[in-house]
Amino acid sequence: MMENSSLATPKVGHNIIMEDRRHLTVSGVSDIDSFDEQSVIIYTSMGELTVRGQDLHINRLSLEVGELLVEGEIDALVYSQHEQKPQGGFFSKVFR
Repeated sequence: MMENSSLATPKVGHNIIMEDRRHLTVSGVSDIDSFDEQSVIIYTSMGELTVRGQDLHINRLSLEVGELLVEGEIDALVYSQHEQKPQGGFFSKVFR
């Protein structure tokens, strides 16, 4: 029997748009692990992404479309090794 490739889950696209190091839009977001005013740890389709800075705020999060908007003074964007997302992030714990 031949497998139908259209049944496979497509990989979600991942993009980052940063404007003036103050506004960051991230697509391909699957969950948020943690956040505070100095860092936001995001699970994306391309691995874990850590945003570091000062006075960081999440202004918009839509897990349905996989988009996140962070505002504040952004100092660094750091990817960890491309790994599978662990079971349960911050929001999955909050909304149980």
